[in-house]
Amino acid sequence: MSRLIYLDNAATTQVYPEVVDAMLPYFTEHYGNPSAIYSFADEAERAVDHARGEVADLIGAKKDEIYFTGGGSESDNWALKATAEAYAAKGKHIITSAIEHHAILHTAQWLEKHGFEVTYVGVDEDGKIKLDELKAAIRPDTILISVMAANNEIGTIQPLKEIGEIAKEHGILFHTDAVQAFGHIPINVDDMHIDMLSASGHKLNGPKGIGVMYIRKGVKIRSFIHGGAQERQRRAGTHNVPGIVGLGKAVELAKANMAERSAYETKLRDHLIERVTSEIPYTRLNGHRTDRLPNNANFCFRFIEGESMLILLDQAGICGSSGSACTSGSLDPSHVLLAIGLPHEIAHGSLRLTLSEKTTLEDIDYTVDKLKEIIARLRSMSPLYEDFVKKNGKAEA
Repeated sequence: MSRLIYLDNAATTQVYPEVVDAMLPYFTEHYGNPSAIYSFADEAERAVDHARGEVADLIGAKKDEIYFTGGGSESDNWALKATAEAYAAKGKHIITSAIEHHAILHTAQWLEKHGFEVTYVGVDEDGKIKLDELKAAIRPDTILISVMAANNEIGTIQPLKEIGEIAKEHGILFHTDAVQAFGHIPINVDDMHIDMLSASGHKLNGPKGIGVMYIRKGVKIRSFIHGGAQERQRRAGTHNVPGIVGLGKAVELAKANMAERSAYETKLRDHLIERVTSEIPYTRLNGHRTDRLPNNANFCFRFIEGESMLILLDQAGICGSSGSACTSGSLDPSHVLLAIGLPHEIAHGSLRLTLSEKTTLEDIDYTVDKLKEIIARLRSMSPLYEDFVKKNGKAEA
């Protein structure tokens, strides 16, 4: 491949060189187990403590409210399952949204099989949770509201503060899956009344296999992983010190660069959206036009299927992703796109492009130029498009 344009940063990100450099000594020099009592382990223990402080500072938490996990999916499972266990005597009703990541949805479905009731609140056409429907779903036995900070597919940012206020008013715990938002947009757990928060290192230029769980002091949930007494007896397992150090460094860099990076990515994102929607007919932007993650653009193109588009983009050296689940062997389109009201035939032709601070204007223009060619080629082979043109008497230029 002569050219590579990576536009799938919502899936995973490149690890910063500074992050790798920070991690390396903890593989070969300071490799002690931070739980050990001998002095050789002190450096590893200090490094873990420093990273914990960096994470806490990013979201306005206290250091002893931060727990390290194996990733965002583990943190999501922990939040839902442990809350269900700890508060079952109070009630067995949980509220979440219809567009959550599968780490939340599949866990909720598991809980439904084990005696809990789950209400899946709908969203509007931009992917914003319907606050009136959320309020109406609250019952005396509701113990948890879990709503993501920003959607991983369409990028829409949720009104966390308003949701947190609703939860607090009713004495209900509030968890947010912040995997996509953590380090990309400002989050303050006190201001937003967040009781638990999930995050993952590899979404903000840190390593894979390391995650975060914020648990507000006083929230009485127990361990999800059992074994040793690590993480103040709440998460067993030897600390992944290099991963924790890498996460801490990535968070430090994210804090320092967030405003500048967000402004740069937003400018490129808006250029991408403007070109695609104005130059490719029968195209829909998915998600809120402005209240979305700085690096996220998600489109649906009528009369085509997403997987074919991804293959042709790949041949042009462009990495993107489709909201269609067909790439994982399913014929069903994205649950997120269906939840915002798109019909199946349109939802199947979706494309998510997610940028980074290393994406250039040249990258965007090259991508749009190739995308125009690809869409035209696929539509020329589409019987649906042919029928549409015959009926309406016009084709794209």
